Amino acid sequence: MLKTALSISEIVEIGLTSQDLLKNKKFSSRLEEYETRKENLITYINSIADLKRINIVEISNWSEMDKYAQDPEYDGLVVSQETYDNALKLNENRVKKGLKTLVLIVIPLIKDENNEKISSTSIREKI
Repeated sequence: MLKTALSISEIVEIGLTSQDLLKNKKFSSRLEEYETRKENLITYINSIADLKRINIVEISNWSEMDKYAQDPEYDGLVVSQETYDNALKLNENRVKKGLKTLVLIVIPLIKDENNEKISSTSIREKI
């Protein structure tokens, strides 16, 4: 998703979820701390793009997702198939507020050799 966003955008804002929001995820004890995840993300981005094109924001509660999506400067949103319905809701909220809808770029799920989706949860389960 990140490579797609970088290939079509001048500036990319990344919402990185706080540790507190992840505590109820399956296998959450296997998740790295926020700062470690952020540093790893920065290292990865630096290997593929200019860091000046990236803004990382901490998402500490789910209502912030809607707040960020209401920025009139935003043009698009890169989402997975799983989060597409939420993106549609964000666009509905933008219309209600008189903002233009975001262009939605949907990234298909990746499946393994057993035709099961590859997800962070399935990866954590195997760690």
